[in-house]
Amino acid sequence: MTGSSLPIILSNSGAQSRRFQLSEIIMQATIAALTCAVFVVLSLWHIYWALGGRIAYQIALPVKDGKPLFRPSALGTFVVGLALMAFAGLVAVNAGLLNTLGAPTWLRWAGAVLALALLGRAIGDFRYVGLFKRFGGEPFARLDTYVFSPLCLLLAAGVAASAWQG
Repeated sequence: MTGSSLPIILSNSGAQSRRFQLSEIIMQATIAALTCAVFVVLSLWHIYWALGGRIAYQIALPVKDGKPLFRPSALGTFVVGLALMAFAGLVAVNAGLLNTLGAPTWLRWAGAVLALALLGRAIGDFRYVGLFKRFGGEPFARLDTYVFSPLCLLLAAGVAASAWQG
């Protein structure tokens, strides 16, 4: 090996490292953007319900003996919609998708708390909601098993990834 080939090898190694870093940044941004998009869609869906929309409203509520376990008010549903939009903003700030001077530490911790809350929702109450529910068979229970709870797991992972990215 000549003396001039050593810098070329080191140079190639640095280029590979930069490409890896770039692909990692792109992957983190994609995960954060998808997480934000899901929160925005869920937010708009809740606001639609709060304003009187009824499409898929009945299957979004846990039931017992064919009756909903609770009846959310329009105001409560609207507040949930606003909270979901705020969660999209939290993820965007933590991931650096919004042009800020960097997320303060407390926002990163808020993201961690949100990720834990979503994990808790996915696990459920061991009765009517979550992956470990005892009562099933209703449309909500099936959707909760196959859509809502797995979505909460994915959102928890996306929020955690945005909160603690390097």
